Amino acid sequence: MKRRVGVFVCECGTNIASVVDTEKVAAAAKNMPGVIFATNYKYMCSDPGQELIKNAIKEHGLQQVVVASCSPRMHEKTFRKAVEDGGLNPYMFEMANIREQNSWVHKDREEATQKAEDLVRMAVSKVLKHKPLKIATIPITKRALVIGGGIAGMQTALDIAEAGHKVLLVEKEASIGGKMSQIDKTFPTMDCAA
Repeated sequence: MKRRVGVFVCECGTNIASVVDTEKVAAAAKNMPGVIFATNYKYMCSDPGQELIKNAIKEHGLQQVVVASCSPRMHEKTFRKAVEDGGLNPYMFEMANIREQNSWVHKDREEATQKAEDLVRMAVSKVLKHKPLKIATIPITKRALVIGGGIAGMQTALDIAEAGHKVLLVEKEASIGGKMSQIDKTFPTMDCAA
């Protein structure tokens, strides 16, 4: 497996850089196993930040990418797309959350910087174990199997059929209706249960 990791540390304006020394984190990343390129940038999610990632992939022959920035929930898709546009499998990417998990919860700059280095080190170790993945689609048959022909089973089968899908209703007894077929009348209307 090739070990050519690029690390990109985001300052997130002052969200991260006011607490974490991002230049120091990038410098520490350069000494991590497998890392051949590391840098920091003001807004990694911006168009110029994404271009920086794409260009570095091509210029340095990167095989894996780590971005240390905000929550993956916010920008993971953005960075996966940038990695893919740079020519890599989008799953050869890992994100380290140094904003919500670090700069937003620490006040001590040295402690926060050390934690950011640790988070990046963990992300680099993880991305080195990644394997390229492919998105697969599986055809589905819009059919349902409902087991049990009681009230709930019959209602479920009717609802699915009304939604336009084929339904197979299976009942182990000789007749459907479950307990309702054994009752004479129902409360409060005293309607015939059958």
